Amino acid sequence: MKPPTLLRGACGVALSALLIGTAVARQGTKMDPDAKTATIEGAVRDVACPIQNPAGTATRFSPKCALDCVKHGSPIIILTNTGEIYTPISAGMPDFGQREKLMPFVGKYVRATGAVFERKGARAIAITQIRELENVHIDTEGE
Repeated sequence: MKPPTLLRGACGVALSALLIGTAVARQGTKMDPDAKTATIEGAVRDVACPIQNPAGTATRFSPKCALDCVKHGSPIIILTNTGEIYTPISAGMPDFGQREKLMPFVGKYVRATGAVFERKGARAIAITQIRELENVHIDTEGE
């Protein structure tokens, strides 16, 4: 049997890859049990345009452009009518991507429910339920 590969830690100490895996598994955290559940409404879209272009809103943007940006790797967010940006996260740690789950909703206006978090102006939601609100008009001439 081949010995485990040795890696050097920040202090130059040799660490076994097996022990690193154990340490990583233990450093995960649990979701705050007091996290409040909320429902938000907004557009599922890329993060870049609403930050770089304040004229783009939750109902005034190009769904095609948002989808193109997301397909090229831009992070997916939910932009509310009040301009708040929520980053979708998983409910557990380590965090795992929400991209696959949200791809069918990119460029659409949705209602999402889940645990919400805020830290120094950043907002996140661990979505438990999401559905498109088809009666909301998106102004595609907006951006």
